[in-house]
Amino acid sequence: MKVNIPMQKNKTGVSDQDLARNRKEINESLRYASYIQKALLPSPQTMKKSLTEHFLIFLPREIVSGDFYFLAQRKNQLYVAIADCTGHGVPGAFMSILGLTFLNEIIHHGNPPSAAAVLNQMREKVMNAMQQTGDDEEQKDGIDLALGVVDIETNQFNYAGAFNPVYIVKKNRLLEMLGDKMPVGIAADEEKPFTDHYCELDDGDLVYFFTDGFVDQFGGPHGKKFKYQPFRSLILTISSLPIHKQKEKLMGIFNDWKGNLQQLDDVLLLGWRYHRNN
Repeated sequence: MKVNIPMQKNKTGVSDQDLARNRKEINESLRYASYIQKALLPSPQTMKKSLTEHFLIFLPREIVSGDFYFLAQRKNQLYVAIADCTGHGVPGAFMSILGLTFLNEIIHHGNPPSAAAVLNQMREKVMNAMQQTGDDEEQKDGIDLALGVVDIETNQFNYAGAFNPVYIVKKNRLLEMLGDKMPVGIAADEEKPFTDHYCELDDGDLVYFFTDGFVDQFGGPHGKKFKYQPFRSLILTISSLPIHKQKEKLMGIFNDWKGNLQQLDDVLLLGWRYHRNN
């Protein structure tokens, strides 16, 4: 005799089979969205051509990421950026697509005189797109970003940042270039122009761009954040290694630190050894 076994239902009244099917469809949609997001990011071939000696660590917390990286060249100007959008997962990914689109538009179709000018223009575009007016009730979505512009003829490095710093290691000394304490987007305080910083890059200098996912990760013996001071010391320590070994070392330390704890945020780190054009 055939017995009909009723489908199991949870407290919401939805069957376990329906939940599993919905979960599968959502994951498949997210995977496809991740392919689209990756297609908008610079390809490994593009990265290798412009940043000959470099490494990239890109660890989204979820299938899609709120962190993104950017690379473009216009005439003798090389633009390199990393960014951390509000949120992670789907909301962060939507913001990252906006950020990539605006950067491309400003650099390829405008004539920004400096890194700070790019961030100023980008802020206006983000605020217009998100309809940000400064009202207390609205979402304060924004982008933390570090942008470096290298003149490959003069070797001048021009940096501007929205929170995110850049580290440059020159002759075993670490130079920290700090960004302004405001996002690309509506700021809690009065809006001010972003600040340009300059230095000259020598052959063999190392430049590190990163978001806060590594330094804010909980772990270690006491389950605390990694923090910036140990991160600066780590960067200085590994800077003497070949570039591919630096990536291996950073990945090993991050995974050991995190241990069995959940990854807190998207992690993005780009290291680049600069070579002058002779």
